Amino acid sequence: MTSSTYVLYQYTPSFVVAVIFAVLFFLTTVVHLWQRIRNHTQYFNPFIVGGIFQIIGYGARAVSHFHTTSTILYALQTLLILLAPTLYAASIYRVLGRVIKFLRGEHLSYVPVKYMTITFVMGDVLSFILQGAGGGVMSSGSASLLAVGQWIIVAGLGVQLVFFGAFVITSICFHCRITKSPTQEAKDSIDISGLFSRDWRGLLFALYTASVLILIRSIYRIIEFAQGNSGYVISHEVFLYVFDAAMMFLVMIVMNLYHPSVVLCSSETPISTEVKMTRTESDETIV
Repeated sequence: MTSSTYVLYQYTPSFVVAVIFAVLFFLTTVVHLWQRIRNHTQYFNPFIVGGIFQIIGYGARAVSHFHTTSTILYALQTLLILLAPTLYAASIYRVLGRVIKFLRGEHLSYVPVKYMTITFVMGDVLSFILQGAGGGVMSSGSASLLAVGQWIIVAGLGVQLVFFGAFVITSICFHCRITKSPTQEAKDSIDISGLFSRDWRGLLFALYTASVLILIRSIYRIIEFAQGNSGYVISHEVFLYVFDAAMMFLVMIVMNLYHPSVVLCSSETPISTEVKMTRTESDETIV
């Protein structure tokens, strides 16, 4: 196992806590995989891959407890834990576009829906590439390249922050406009049967919650890498688990509890039926 003479960690990574989060991410990812298979939600594939990244990442971090000088383990856990939220964001971007189309609210979105997903996902891809490149440079194990890699990661996180912030603003603006001028689809799909709305409003609030959690995590990561390898934040492992691991676990739980299929799959069926009935009536008229 390749090792480095440079100090990769300012502490000995906790084996117990890393294992706990690896198990937690495994459990929620399994549920997401089941929801994906059951509801055919292909747009949530990146989200599941993000969960797998977390499992492997924290698994590698647990092993790092016994091999603190291994550059391979260091690079593996750093990259996978760092990149997982980018994959979460990719799925969340796609969900908003689907919600807008389902509600027939394209005219209420400031960003054209046909450009929305590709715009935000491209920003996500750029962030992914920058963070991946920065992590790759950091894995060299030398002090000079470690600093360079950290600043490349900061740039990637900055891109993620800008695009995700724009996404949140776009979501809120659309939400406000469709609340003031609801489409017929928005009115028909409102659910008032329970304490928590299991309709498009609840789904949007779930997206807001996940977005805020990812934004908090991104801000923490920017501070961490901007301070450098000798900074206070990166020198205390507790920050990683409070502002990254816990936040991302909550993101996965929120989307478990309010999976997009709760709204989109169940609500798309009547529309499909209506289209089929219209086509049948047209055929009968022609005959």
